[in-house]
Parts: sequence; structure tokens; C-alpha cells
Amino acid sequence: MAEETIVLTYSNEASGETLVSMRVLEIIAGLAAQEVEGVSRLRGSLTERAQEAFGRHVHGKGVELQQTKSGLDVDVYVYLNYGVSVPKVSHAIQQRITSQVAAMTELQVNLVNVHVQGVVSQKTTSTIDVNNLFGEKPDTEGTKK
Repeated sequence: MAEETIVLTYSNEASGETLVSMRVLEIIAGLAAQEVEGVSRLRGSLTERAQEAFGRHVHGKGVELQQTKSGLDVDVYVYLNYGVSVPKVSHAIQQRITSQVAAMTELQVNLVNVHVQGVVSQKTTSTIDVNNLFGEKPDTEGTKK
């Protein structure tokens, strides 16, 4: 099965043409979305999560593109950090993806649909004192006066 590509056209008549894989555009959009403050992660498929579990970083997950006559339609699936403003972060994602795709490929992005899949709470870090594993208070009664 051949991978779908987009031909980039320029005003000057250079010899040859530039083909960009849709996968590359998904990676650009995915990285742009992840750079937005408030985005925890993008949705991934079971296969992508398995690859990440084995240490392979997967780019372009959580992004679906559709090419139209007038440009690209982008759907991005995100998990946001708890406490952020969903409309503000969504708007920032839309702006970031549109500007990055345009800057890197000169392609027109028609729309960016942001699908918030969930909210991720902050992880609490607990410190373990190896000298006091059970959280006992120090014994001060047995000290000399």
C-alpha cells in the first residue's frame, strides 16, 4: 500500500518537485500540539502505547489529517493537565499547529479540530526516608539530660 504524499508547489520553476508524506505532516502537527503549555499528552493507539513502553518515542500520534482542495483539515486528540482553561489551551493548539505547518511546508490549514480526550491530574511525588520507613516519630524520651 503506497503512502499518501502531498506535492509542495512553489512560484519559481525549479527542476523537480517536493513530496511530503502525510506521516511527516502528522508529526509536525503532533509536536506542535505537545509544545503548547497545558497539554499533557496526545492520544495514542494500543500499538503506539506498546512501542512507547519499550522505549521507542512515537511522534504523530493523536493526529488525523485530511487533504482537501483548499488545504488541510486537522483533528488532534489531546489529554490536558488538570486546572487549565480548556478553551484557551484549545485555541493555542489551533494557532500553534496552523503556524507550524504553514512555516514548515507553506501548506494552508483550513481548520484544526481539538478533541479533549481527558484531563490528567498532577502526580504526587512521595519521598521515602530509608531511615524511617514507617513514618515513626523520633524517640526523644531516651536522650540524656
